Amino acid sequence: MKRFIQNAILALFILGGYNGFAQAETTLVKLSVPVPDFNYELSPGKSQSISDLKGKTVLITFFATWCGPCRKELPHIQSDIYNKYKKNPKFELLIIGREHNWDEVNTFRTENKFTMPFYPDPERKIYSKFASQFIPRNFLISPEGRVIFSSIGFEAKDFSKLKEMIDSQLKKD
Repeated sequence: MKRFIQNAILALFILGGYNGFAQAETTLVKLSVPVPDFNYELSPGKSQSISDLKGKTVLITFFATWCGPCRKELPHIQSDIYNKYKKNPKFELLIIGREHNWDEVNTFRTENKFTMPFYPDPERKIYSKFASQFIPRNFLISPEGRVIFSSIGFEAKDFSKLKEMIDSQLKKD
């Protein structure tokens, strides 16, 4: 039993180190850099640029409908972030479905009773500007257009930090 516990602790350290490695090696945007320029569809045929959101705090979340950690995280984004800030004109939430089209993100949204906005990225054109692999991913963008937070996976500690940073950004002014 003692050996099992030692192996379990070792595995946790290795996985923790791997997560840090995965974050560094697969995240293409670094903290403090300007957010990569991209366009996304607000609705079929109607596009907007991320630069149009300058002056707002923007949370970009990449997910996939089949991703277990994404399915665990999204209800928290709905309850703890979107519901709290949806009427705040200084906040914008972009939930982007990696490799999903409008039908897929809308079906997922409806089936899971989400009210927050979802946007498609069927060819990974947006995602590929931020990362090479792994989801869920969160990137928090300052009103000045700089990346101020990023996370991979869904960890309670990271999610708490994300919420604190959004609060902090929106209390400025």
